[in-house]
Amino acid sequence: MAEDHIRYDILAQEALRGVVRKVLMEVNKTGLPGEHHFFISFVTRAPGVRMSERLLAQYDKEMTIVLQNQFWDLKVNETGFEVGLSFDGQPELLSIPFAAIKGFFDPSVQFGLQFDVDRAYEAMAMAEKSPAAKVPGAAPAKIDDQPADPEANGEKVVSLDAFRKKP
Repeated sequence: MAEDHIRYDILAQEALRGVVRKVLMEVNKTGLPGEHHFFISFVTRAPGVRMSERLLAQYDKEMTIVLQNQFWDLKVNETGFEVGLSFDGQPELLSIPFAAIKGFFDPSVQFGLQFDVDRAYEAMAMAEKSPAAKVPGAAPAKIDDQPADPEANGEKVVSLDAFRKKP
């Protein structure tokens, strides 16, 4: 098979991250419509993620947040979003680049997306090398501390299918 110089895999991931960006931009403007709410999983040590040391100690590799009833100060831009959430009664502000997102799920309509975080940062690194395709503020990096198989480190992996409504 021929080598994919176009990198359709990366282009498809970027396009689907654009869906998440668009949805969050709309929620930022108008609020959550109907019963919609989101489970967003992300790599906590990905470049550009900002969260408290307290949360980072608790969620060393990955975290899933829920945007439903109690969140505030949602701000969305081209590269990521910020949101205020409460953890154990403590308010926290999280800053999450879209490239750090591993999963997005809206259980109200059974819609979900999964992403390859390493490929997102690979795309950023490629863009940094190309003068025609600079990504402002992007941190080209590869997440080396992420195991290919999270269960190999004793982590529990929960499929988004676990949240789907059963017939």
